[in-house]
Amino acid sequence: MLSDRGINRQLLWIIAKENPLSVAQVCLAAVAALVSYLIAALCGLPEAYWAPMSALIVMQLTFSAALPVAVQYVAGTAAGAVVGAVSDAYVHGSVWAFAAAVVFIGVLCVVLRVERSSFRYASITLVIVMLVPRSTSARLVALHRFVEVSLGIAVGLALFAIWQRAALRLSVKTRELSPLG
Repeated sequence: MLSDRGINRQLLWIIAKENPLSVAQVCLAAVAALVSYLIAALCGLPEAYWAPMSALIVMQLTFSAALPVAVQYVAGTAAGAVVGAVSDAYVHGSVWAFAAAVVFIGVLCVVLRVERSSFRYASITLVIVMLVPRSTSARLVALHRFVEVSLGIAVGLALFAIWQRAALRLSVKTRELSPLG
């Protein structure tokens, strides 16, 4: 049984020290998820839920961290979609081809010296394109996945930028109106 001190030590892993979440950030993430889902659904994308998932991934970061992660996410998704579509076109349904494609993407990421997260996103996309059973072609699945992810990231980054600009303006106006400022 954990003592109060033991519980407090466990909570230290959860409690924000440097980057606490705010209600405004929570609301912004919800708006980004909703807007990206609605756009993807209006575009008729079959798995529109990938757009809000991507938006939420980007929205969990600071804006300065979100942009590099977004670039890695888009690049990885594109690589996984292309390799998955090409692999599936030549060896449809082969788990051996899937494993070889993961190695291929991994070696490509090593050679290009990209971040690990790009490999992670590429591999996840590869799984979706090659291993999830569908009635449509892998090329179409790959295209949809790339568009859904890119849409979510674009909406997330756009709302993030708008929010940051509004917050900056508000802080400038607050300083101008302050009797000490």
